[in-house]
Amino acid sequence: MTTGDMVTLLRGGIFHVLILAAPLLVTALVVGLVVAILQAATQIQEQTLTFVPKVLAILLVLALLGGWMFSMLANYTESLFRMIPSMAS
Repeated sequence: MTTGDMVTLLRGGIFHVLILAAPLLVTALVVGLVVAILQAATQIQEQTLTFVPKVLAILLVLALLGGWMFSMLANYTESLFRMIPSMAS
């Protein structure tokens, strides 16, 4: 296994982590921004008001995209397992 192969594996892993985490992070960012704007407009500074909507939104995204995320991760893991024999030689 060459250095280029290892870099390709690392790049693929980082790419998959970013793709799988992006929907959750973007959801948390958007919900947090909306709640912050509402808090600023109403001058209500309750900490649980930011936490609960984010958790609910992230759970909703996981429920909607969980199957896709799992299949993408399973496919990547399967491709890594198929590479093992070529790594040994």
